[in-house]
Amino acid sequence: MNDRYLFRAKRIDNGEWVEGLLTIMWGQFHIINLNDENTAYPIDPSTICQCTGLKDKNGKLIWENDILKYEWDGEERIDVIKYEAPIFTYSKSMRWSLYKDEVIGNIFDNPELLEVGE
Repeated sequence: MNDRYLFRAKRIDNGEWVEGLLTIMWGQFHIINLNDENTAYPIDPSTICQCTGLKDKNGKLIWENDILKYEWDGEERIDVIKYEAPIFTYSKSMRWSLYKDEVIGNIFDNPELLEVGE
């Protein structure tokens, strides 16, 4: 499966991240487990993130709402990945050379990382 069609969100029952296919069942958002299509986890819709299909310098998938550390014009920066149709972009600038970029967290688990860049 193409990674860019994956979603992740936090489970309602235990707050852990789960990745897979996004669907609505019984009026509630769920993530379907890719390894067992009979398993679907109810999720918190405010934490839904779509995969960009891109990977950082460590080979880690980059998701919407991830916090990236990168270099721009010789200066280290920290920014959030946001979806802006029809492409994913950095919220302050757009660039696509990811060989030095690194996912260092996400806005849900690590909001304090954004305070460093302000």
